[in-house]
Formats: sequence, C-alpha cells, structure tokens
Amino acid sequence: MPIPPRAQGKAYVRSEISTPTRKYSIPIQQLMYAEQASGLSLLIGTVVALIWVNSPWAHVYHQLWGTVLTIDLNVLQISLDAHHWVNKGLMVLFFFLMGLEIKRELVHGQLSIWRQAALPAIAAVGGMILPTLIYLAFTWNSEGATAWGIPIATDIAFALGLLALLGSRIPRELKIFLLAFAVADDIGGVLVIALFYTRELSLWAIGAALVLIVFWLGLRRFEIQNRGIYVLIAILLWLAVLKSGIHPTIVGVIIGLLTPAHRYYRYEEFTYYAGRLVEEARGAIQQGEHERTSMLLGQLEELTRYTEESVERLERLIRPWVSYCVLPIFALANAGIVLSIEGVEAALGSPLALGILVALIVGKPMGILGGSWLAVRLKLAVLPPQVSWSHITGVALLGGMGFTVALFITSLAVEAVSLVSEARVGIFIASITAGLLGYFFLLLYGTRPPLQEQELDDKQKRTVWAIILSRLCARK
Repeated sequence: MPIPPRAQGKAYVRSEISTPTRKYSIPIQQLMYAEQASGLSLLIGTVVALIWVNSPWAHVYHQLWGTVLTIDLNVLQISLDAHHWVNKGLMVLFFFLMGLEIKRELVHGQLSIWRQAALPAIAAVGGMILPTLIYLAFTWNSEGATAWGIPIATDIAFALGLLALLGSRIPRELKIFLLAFAVADDIGGVLVIALFYTRELSLWAIGAALVLIVFWLGLRRFEIQNRGIYVLIAILLWLAVLKSGIHPTIVGVIIGLLTPAHRYYRYEEFTYYAGRLVEEARGAIQQGEHERTSMLLGQLEELTRYTEESVERLERLIRPWVSYCVLPIFALANAGIVLSIEGVEAALGSPLALGILVALIVGKPMGILGGSWLAVRLKLAVLPPQVSWSHITGVALLGGMGFTVALFITSLAVEAVSLVSEARVGIFIASITAGLLGYFFLLLYGTRPPLQEQELDDKQKRTVWAIILSRLCARK
C-alpha cells in the first residue's frame, strides 16, 4: 500500500526540523508501507526458520520455542510455551489488523456496496468450498481429515507483494479486487477458526467476554475517548476468551470490528474550529501568555487527531509492526520444516500433504475463477474497469498461497508431530508453486489492457489511419 497521507504529512513536517529526517524519513516510510517489503520480511522469517531447523543448531530452535513462560497474577495464571505465546498472543495483532481491514472494506471499501462486493465475495466463497472438498477427497477417513480448514484462506502479504512487483503494468482495480477478495476470504477463515477449531468451552469465561463486549459498546455509545480504558478491556477480553476454550486470536478481529470507522470532526468543522484556535493562539503569543498558548496548541492537536477515523489511524500505526515484527516472528516459530529428500518424499506420499497441494494449487484457483465467472454469468457482478479474465486467472493462481493462515490452522487442527511436518511441507511447496504460477502468468498474459478497450472497431481504425496518412503527406 502507498504511504498513508496522514503519515506522509507528519514526515514532511519532521523533515523541516531535522536534516537526517529530511534525507531518510520519506524513503523509510515508503519501505514500511510497501507490499514487496512486507512480503519480503515474512519470507526472511521463513528462510531463517528453514535454515536454522536444518542446521546443527536445530536443538536450540526447538528449545527456544518450547520454553515455557508463565504469568502469575495470583487470581489468574497463564502458562504457555513460546510457540503458543506467538500463536495465541502476538498473532492477536495480526488478526486485529485483519479486523480493521474488514471493517474499513465493509464501511467504505469494495464490500460496502453489494454490486461491488458480489464479485470478490462470491470468488472467495468458491475459493473456500472447492479446495475444502478436494482436500477431504484425499483425506477422507484419515487422521488428517480434521484439518480441512488448511486450504481455505489466502496469504494476503505474499499475494500483494508479488502483485506489487509487477508495478504499473497491473491495473489498480486488480489490486483492489485482490484486497477485497482477501478480506472476504479472511472473514471465512476467521469463522472457520471460531466455529470448528474450538474444543472445550467454559460458559463462565464466555459470559465474561460477552459482558466486556457490551461494556465496550456502552463506552462507545457515550463517546468515551480514554484509550487506556479500551486497552485494559482488550487485555481482559483476551484473557476471558483464552480461558473460554475459543482461540484468543478471534479477539483481534472482534476489537477491529468494534473500532469506529467515522470521523468525529468533518474537515469543514476542523477548519472552522482550528481557525479560531490559531487566532486565539496568535493573540496569546503576542501577549506573552505561554501557558495559554500551550493549552490552545494542545486543543488544536487533539482536534486534528479526531479528524482521522480510528480505523484508519490504528491501521496506519499497527501495520508496520505486524508486517516487520509479528509476521516474521510467526514464520520463524511455525516454518521450521526439516527438509530432506526422504522426508519430502514421505510427506508427498501422504494423503494430507497431497490433499493440501492439490487443494491449493488446483482447487483454490478453480474455485476463485469459477466463482467469479458464475457471479458475472448470473449478472450479480461485472468485471472491474481495466480488468480482464486473464487478470482474474492470475489472481486466482496467487490465491493458492495459503502460507500464514494455513500454518496457523495447522497448529490448531493437527496434533501428531508427523502430520504437522507433512502439512507444513505441503503448505510450503504449494505456496511457492502457486506464487510462481500466478506471478509469471500475470507477467506473460495479464499486463495487457482488456481486449474490449484495446481494440477499435473498423470505422474507428479507418479514421485513425486517415489522420496518420494525412499528417505524413503534410510533412512531405
């Protein structure tokens, strides 16, 4: 994604104060919000995990993520190993960002209008149903059948990163379609995790979580703006859901969806009140009233903050942390696959790994493309401007990259160590294959404008050639 305008504006102001900031601030911000860099950080975490676990220091890797960390609050004790702290704790930020994206798309984006939402939504449904059926066809009556949720979701970081590598050759509408499709895909993935990968339930903990959500909504209703209160409720909600038996990462999505998606002050209101504050501050400066000047500037700062949507502000602040901290650590903790010819051959001979491979490489693209075609055929949706079926096919191939959420569901659905290893090998190979297929397909076939916009009818062609010939004759 490009630099958010608010972040870019703040960088420009800082650049006027500091020479190093002037030289490095904007390039660093461009790097922080670039899809390529985000996908690259995830890739680096994956490569480091692979090298580490296949090195003589593999025992250090397993000891690190097996280290048990305990928080004892007297009334409540939480004891998890480092691997589960990452998956159940740190990944809440990833799902929080996902919830913010879903909220933004539902309120302002491609999912806010049915006509616009139909194509990516139906494509996402097709991209969930078909790979699930293919996976179950391979694993039916086996121990791996419970992991049918693995091929459901698309890794948006890798997919957008590869799409961004194609630059301006890809229409902007295609990137918007991919983002909307991935958000709809994520909604399905979150529902699957919440409904089907929850074991024993604690009713008192669920009740406590519901009370906290109602309390949050009450604070929102009375426009309470104290951020510390909301952070405290978020922590308590995470603890309640953790004890309930539901996977606590769902808390991130819930809080993201509860975040306001409107501005408290419209731009017109801001300019009116800000103008008055500036005039008062000018008078206070002239009279040497430094304390009053500082107070007025504080009002102006707070007024400026409330012209930005909470969803937009939190997404802007959290995205770099998720992209360059949370996801690489998650990859480091979950991508430790022992690679050997014998191990890969054994994994590829298992129904679980084969099911993942075929589901992601074949089922996912077919489901996305079939859902898109059905939506257009039934006239529920139309292709976006500048987007052709070649573009949709390329995005459908990229949809087979199920790395992050697939590994996450593996940690929930599979318990046997041998099956976890097989699943990881299948996810790893399928994601690489799908990414390469999608990238090179778009590179070869998806960078041209749609046929209907590229070609002219015969009459228009004759007119164009007549103009060209007349100009050539005039030059002679």
